Amino acid sequence: MSEQVSAFTLSYGDNGVAWLKIDVPDEKMNTLQSAFAEQVTDVLAELKKQSDIKGMVVYSGKPDNFIAGADIRMLAACNSAEEAEQLAAKGQELFAELEALPFHVVAAIHGPCLGGGMELALACHSRVCSDDDKTRLGLPEVQLGLLPGSGGTQRLPRLIGLANALDMILTGKQLRAKKAKKLGVADEVVPQSILLDIAEKQALKPKPKRKHSFQEWALGGNSLGRSLVFDQAAKKTREKTRGNYPAADAILEVIKYGLQNGMKKGLKVEAKRFGELVMSPESAALRSIFFATTAMKKETGSDAEPKSVHSVGVLGGGLMGGGISNVTATKAGYSVRVKDISNDGVLNAMAYNFKLLDKKRKRRIISKAQLQKQMMQITGGIDYTGFKSVDVVIEAVFEDLKLKHQMVKEIENNAKPETIFATNTSSLPIYQIAEAAERPENVVGLHYFSPVEKMPLVEVIPHECTSPETVATVVALAKKQGKTAIVVGDKAGFYVNRILAPYMNEAASALLSGEPIEHLDNALLDFGFPVGPITLLDEVGVDIGAKIMPIMVRELGDRFKGPDVFETLLNDGRKGRKSGKGFYLYNTKKKTVDKSVYKLLNIEPEKKAEGLDLAMRCTLMMLNEAARCLDEGVVKSARDGDIGAIFGIGFPPFLGGPFRYMDQLGVNKVVELLNEHADKYGERFIPCEKLVAMAQENQCFYPL
Repeated sequence: MSEQVSAFTLSYGDNGVAWLKIDVPDEKMNTLQSAFAEQVTDVLAELKKQSDIKGMVVYSGKPDNFIAGADIRMLAACNSAEEAEQLAAKGQELFAELEALPFHVVAAIHGPCLGGGMELALACHSRVCSDDDKTRLGLPEVQLGLLPGSGGTQRLPRLIGLANALDMILTGKQLRAKKAKKLGVADEVVPQSILLDIAEKQALKPKPKRKHSFQEWALGGNSLGRSLVFDQAAKKTREKTRGNYPAADAILEVIKYGLQNGMKKGLKVEAKRFGELVMSPESAALRSIFFATTAMKKETGSDAEPKSVHSVGVLGGGLMGGGISNVTATKAGYSVRVKDISNDGVLNAMAYNFKLLDKKRKRRIISKAQLQKQMMQITGGIDYTGFKSVDVVIEAVFEDLKLKHQMVKEIENNAKPETIFATNTSSLPIYQIAEAAERPENVVGLHYFSPVEKMPLVEVIPHECTSPETVATVVALAKKQGKTAIVVGDKAGFYVNRILAPYMNEAASALLSGEPIEHLDNALLDFGFPVGPITLLDEVGVDIGAKIMPIMVRELGDRFKGPDVFETLLNDGRKGRKSGKGFYLYNTKKKTVDKSVYKLLNIEPEKKAEGLDLAMRCTLMMLNEAARCLDEGVVKSARDGDIGAIFGIGFPPFLGGPFRYMDQLGVNKVVELLNEHADKYGERFIPCEKLVAMAQENQCFYPL
């Protein structure tokens, strides 16, 4: 490959420092690709010929990233575990040669330094980082169902000790520069303006001797202590993954093997396990999510140009309003005006924001001055002062159609004619809300999930009169707030709540048939959901469920009719976590099942079904409804449906989402299972027309 198109360029200073610039042509981000092996080999060969080099700085030619990782597209091209193993082995070999260079090699890191980029940096002898907030160091491979395959499992523990390395590699967490220095991942943290100068000075120093020698890289070589660390990590990992993520077990195994048998043998096992994981269905599913979200970042929701947004109004200072104002001010960087009917509501939103920001300040993510600056972005009041200048109003008031009609009218009277009215309703059809509008083209649904600052999804719901410009504007706004946006059809429950409702109803039916609360929750946790359905009802609030379900039944029919328990629970003061009790008790140190709820609902608790059978019973209802949503155009594609389910309700990521999971099972099998359940539990399980037709034609949701 010619010098011009190489991603790696060598130059030399008069003081004996070599400079290796990494700049992948025609790409915004530096990523490592298998095609670069030859280029790196050429660079290493040239360096070995030089006799007067005193040190070398490895740096990025990109303005805001070091190396964002390996290009995972190359993994899809692997047809066997052996091929993937060879990729890892080649990377290991090149990084070992880099590490073996006789002079001091320093990585100058600004921006993301992740995955393969981090492994390259670990093969350097020192690391100097910029103190910029963009700078992040980590090995996030576990999030793709993989382990670091180019030496990361062996070098990181030897650098920072076993416990810290396990914590980083098993979670895939990314470190800011200061934390990286504290742990010993980085040697220096400096302003970006002097990053290369400091790295150059470091390179002229002798190669450092690491404090973690081969024998004592964890707990002073104490084998009993090391065993304890591994046992604790394995226990914690099992609790979290419940055996659904093979990468976590492989990481523990590979690090342990390298510790016991030396780095050379450790690298061999690392490459082998990496190859096996690449071919696993779990990694394929997790990588599909990565590709889907990457593609969605480029999508705009419509062909129109978005309007420019400078300030946003939020109606309602409750939990949702507080969260929406937070992501709008701190992530999107817009000024926010909160309006509530009472000063207490406005203060509540302010207190909520302060609490979130103060947590960041305590963790030294932001300074006190930054906290104050971000708090100044949010103001509030009990009237419409300031609303004349807002470009978008996000309404987060109670699920009451009359109230929402009132909000639409008040905004049209108190804001600009072009101001967008985005409603955060979770179930009311948008066209019904827009009926009160003089300018229905400005009305759109923007459905967030709770807690807003944590949940990554937002549903954008245009009704038939919403303008394309309005859609493009709120999609752009959602992205700036750090959200993944899916555009969904205007039907009751939209997509996420619509597929969640039958799943929750089925869990309630199983409970009323006598299945114990913890057995039900554990069954779905084991299946891979982040929380069990009964816990979820307590978290969302029994009162919210009581409001949403009748709307779903009215708009979508009797198959949404669940067991009639809401009124009984609410009459007994059981709203869930918010009232201290629901199905569980929350005013004790540890959340415990409130056994008196069994008596209240006339249940004799007794385990009858196996956990997996219960999980399939609930999940099949969700799969059937997801297929209906695709058929009706509520979601535009299987991809949007999968992302919505994973990011909105935590559908098990390792299964790739409801549509990818149905492909994995085979649509024929899904139809067969639904029919079996219909015979056993009732006609609500009858497979929808789309699934039946697909099964007859032997079709799948994703092209093979």
